[in-house]
Amino acid sequence: MENNRNFFITIALSVLILTLWQVFYMNPRIETERQQQQIATQQQQAAQENTTAQTPAGQTPPGQTPQSGPGVGGTAPAAPSGANLGVPGTDGATPQTREQALAASPRVAIDTPNVVGSINLRGGRIDDLRLKHYHLTVDDSSPLIELLNPAQLPNGYYAEVGYVGAAGAASGPLPGPDTEWRVEGQNAQLTPATPVTLTYDNGQGLVFRRTIAVDQEYMFTVSDQVSNNGGAPVALSNYGRVTRFDKPTTASIYVLHEGLIGVTGEEGLQEHKYAALEKEKQFTPGKSSNGWLGITDKYWATALVPSGKDQFQPRYAYFTDGRPRYQSDYLSDAVTLQPGQSETVETLLFAGAKEVATVNQYEESRQIRQFDLLIDWGWFYFITKPMFWLIDNLYKLLGNFGLAILATTVIVKAIFFPLANKSYASMAKMKTVQPKMLEIREKYADDKMKQQQAMMELYKSEKINPVAGCWPVLIQIPVFFALYKVLYVTIEMRHAPFFGWIHDLAAPDPTSLFNLFGLLPFTPPHMLMIGIWPLIMGVTMFLQMRMNPTPPDPTQAAIFTWMPVIFTFMMAGFPAGLVIYWAWNNTLSVIQQGVIMKRQGAKIELWDNLSGLFRKKKTTPAE
Repeated sequence: MENNRNFFITIALSVLILTLWQVFYMNPRIETERQQQQIATQQQQAAQENTTAQTPAGQTPPGQTPQSGPGVGGTAPAAPSGANLGVPGTDGATPQTREQALAASPRVAIDTPNVVGSINLRGGRIDDLRLKHYHLTVDDSSPLIELLNPAQLPNGYYAEVGYVGAAGAASGPLPGPDTEWRVEGQNAQLTPATPVTLTYDNGQGLVFRRTIAVDQEYMFTVSDQVSNNGGAPVALSNYGRVTRFDKPTTASIYVLHEGLIGVTGEEGLQEHKYAALEKEKQFTPGKSSNGWLGITDKYWATALVPSGKDQFQPRYAYFTDGRPRYQSDYLSDAVTLQPGQSETVETLLFAGAKEVATVNQYEESRQIRQFDLLIDWGWFYFITKPMFWLIDNLYKLLGNFGLAILATTVIVKAIFFPLANKSYASMAKMKTVQPKMLEIREKYADDKMKQQQAMMELYKSEKINPVAGCWPVLIQIPVFFALYKVLYVTIEMRHAPFFGWIHDLAAPDPTSLFNLFGLLPFTPPHMLMIGIWPLIMGVTMFLQMRMNPTPPDPTQAAIFTWMPVIFTFMMAGFPAGLVIYWAWNNTLSVIQQGVIMKRQGAKIELWDNLSGLFRKKKTTPAE
């Protein structure tokens, strides 16, 4: 029974780790996310209904004072400004509706196949963006995801590109947070087919002509032509920033990074969580000539890609002056424009959903350094990325992510079939030599050393690997975590339906045994949400366990009996797609093990174990 002991030790440790993690970390987080999503839905619906009190376009809302300027004059061009490039929205104005905030400044509409919103002509910033194909809930009538929002709102979040003067240089006013850009020509809407051109003349010889273009997905191109029509040289630096006034309502877990992110310089990938920034205030890596930086959520991101013509200084910061806010920014080295000279600076802005194919396409076509790291594939990306590739391609073939997961399970089982075949064959041989093992135990009952030596000789003569039974479980663990990562971090799995009551494979099974799967009119506590698929998984695991003889050791026997029950409760809080995978994998394992054991001539214990559950135990009469 050595194989059983190793098998159960492996299982027990896995169960302990997964149970503690799920009960004390994931379950509270999932419940909080669910509650916060309901609150966000209610708030957005209330905001959409409250549209009657809008402020006329171009007017300042009550209590709203003009935003502060860049405040970066005199800053050395080699580093971002300590004055944080301006503090918009820090005037303490009372919270407004989104519609009022949008109406408070002149705007140019944005409309593409994937996003809708507007450009704020005050500051030339993009601070209004909603994602057309993504809703707060699985209900398509729920509000669209609002990615970017005006700075006046509590959840202000925007991207801005501007300029500051070099230290000691006299350049006059430069484009910043308060700059009033003018629309050139008659076009007042940004679409993939119609770029928008904005102009700004600082009155001292500098003319800025900004062309903003957008593609079919989520990439904006901000191209600034700067002309020096004055009589003296002018030195100026380009800056860009992604600023956010709020943060996710629940902290991210270790399998996923949410916060400030970028890839620049020799440091490469930089990931800074909100809590770390609140403590350290600022992270300043070395200068860079390529890369990108921004802020990422679980499914969405906003990232700037500097032009790369000149070196720039990246920075990740948390400011507490005025309104607390988080900011990823950069400041390029100063460029001197001689009289009559023009310079063009191009900045890319990604603002949208982190769709794997779209992000990969941008990395390749736009030559953006390691842009695929915008999606947190984790340390085991070499397993996670191929897992997603397989599921995604099977989805394109089968038309359902649930079916793709089932097909992936079959393919994974086929890949590891030779190893599993050897493992099950070795387990079958162990059963055929059990009489000899019992003889050895009885013969050397008082000498454990000789007993182990005799057992090793038996294993060697019969060509048995005593730890072979662990391999099917050990193989399944990395595949399990890779699939969990794919389900948790990729937006393609978000709100992906299966069949029947499963409308979101990335969310737990919504049914519960304790209200008879919806027949009783109440919602059980989160810990009692034991759905249909977790029960199916528990049954299949129970059958798989019963394929082996019940171990004689009482502790191992208890694990043998209660493990399916523990897993059923634990897996109930995991994404439904993962539970479906586990149930299907158990079913295939039972079939595979049964076939192999029959070929090896070993007895299949399943039927005896099942019938034994209903037999009365024999009792020894008292003497």
